[in-house]
Amino acid sequence: MISVEEATDRLLALVGPVEIEDVSLRAAAGRILAHPVTARHDQPPFAASSMDGYAIGTEAANIGDAFRVIGESAAGHPFKGKITARSAVRIFTGAMVPPGTVRVLIQEDVARVGDRIVVAAEPGGSVNVRAAGGDFRAGMEFDPKRSLGSRDVAMLAAMGHDMLPVRSRPNVAILMTGDELRPPGEPLGPGEITASNGYGLAAMFDAAGAETHLLPIARDTSESLRMALELATGADLIVTIGGASVGDHDLIAGAASHAGLDLAFHKVAMRPGKPLLAGRLHDAAFVGLPGNPVSAMVCGVIFILPMLRAMLTLPPQVPTRRVPLATSLASNGPRQHYMRGRMTHGLCTPFEKQDSSLLHILQEADVLAIRPPNDSPHRKGDEIEVVPLPR
Repeated sequence: MISVEEATDRLLALVGPVEIEDVSLRAAAGRILAHPVTARHDQPPFAASSMDGYAIGTEAANIGDAFRVIGESAAGHPFKGKITARSAVRIFTGAMVPPGTVRVLIQEDVARVGDRIVVAAEPGGSVNVRAAGGDFRAGMEFDPKRSLGSRDVAMLAAMGHDMLPVRSRPNVAILMTGDELRPPGEPLGPGEITASNGYGLAAMFDAAGAETHLLPIARDTSESLRMALELATGADLIVTIGGASVGDHDLIAGAASHAGLDLAFHKVAMRPGKPLLAGRLHDAAFVGLPGNPVSAMVCGVIFILPMLRAMLTLPPQVPTRRVPLATSLASNGPRQHYMRGRMTHGLCTPFEKQDSSLLHILQEADVLAIRPPNDSPHRKGDEIEVVPLPR
C-alpha cells in the first residue's frame, strides 16, 4: 500500500500530452491553447473617435472659434480627405479619424449652423481619440494556460483568429462493473442498485475538458469484463468502477492483467479510496476505482482530474487552501483521510457521517478536509488544508 503522494506521481507518469488539433473560434470555449498565438494587427487598427462630435486639426479650440465642416466619417465609412487647421469633419463613435486630426469636439460642446460649427462650451482636456494599438499591438502574445472562457474568445477574435490550435480532448472510457447495477430509470429488483458514480465521474471529466464515454455496465464475469475492455480500445484513459478490491467478486485486476495490464500499483493508504489500482493497458492509462460512490468520486477529484490536466499540459496539482475549523476533530488513523465538509463564513465543518456509501453527504459538501496519516487531534479554530470540490 503506497501513499497518496506516491500514487499521484505514478499516475501522472502514466499519461502524456494529448494531440493538437485546429478548431474554429466558435468551438474554442472550454479548450486549451496548444501554444501561444499572436495578434495579427493592432487593436484598434486605426486611430478612432471615442465620441460623437467633430474632428478638428488643432488642439486650441476656444469658445466662439468657428470651423467649416467638410465631410463625415462613420464606422466603416472613413472620410477620405484631410483636415486643415480651420476645418472639421462630422464623426461618430468608433469611426476612423481623418489624417490631420488633433482632437474631437463632442457634439454637445458645439453649435452647428449650416456648414459651420462654433465652439459653444469649454472643450476640456480630453482629445477624445483612441490611438491605434491602444488596446494591443500586432505581435502581442496570448497564452492563458487555462481553459478558454468567453472573454478569451472575444480577445482572440479581436486579435484576428478564426481557427485556433488546441489540445484534443482526452478520450476517457468509463466502465461500471457489478451484477447488482442497473442504469438510472430502470426498475430495481431484489439486491439491485442504480448505477450512479459513472455518471457523476463522466460529468466531472467532461467539465475538466475530456470527451467521456460510458461503456455498457459489465457483469461480474471475466468474459463480460474482457468484452467491455475491448470496447475501450482507442481511449487515452480507461477508468473502471468497482471490482478493484480483493474479494471473490472483485475481478478487475485479473481481467485487466489478462488483457495486458502493466500494473503500476494496487492499494493506496487513503480513505475513502483504498482499493485503487493503476497501470498501462496497451496505449491507454488504466485506473481501477473502488465501487462505493463517494470513494469513486473522491478518487476522481484527487487522482483523475490531475491526470487530465497533465494530458492537457496544465499544472496537475490538486488546488488546496488552508482554512480554520468550525469544530474540533479527533486524531486520524494511519491512512490519509479526505473528509467531506462544508464551508460556512470562512470556517470548515466536516460532516459527522463519513461513510463512503453516503452520496448525499458528498453532494452537500463543497470541500474535502485533508487529514494526513496519524494526524493529531484538532481544536476549533485550528487551520486545516482543504480541497475545493468541483460542482
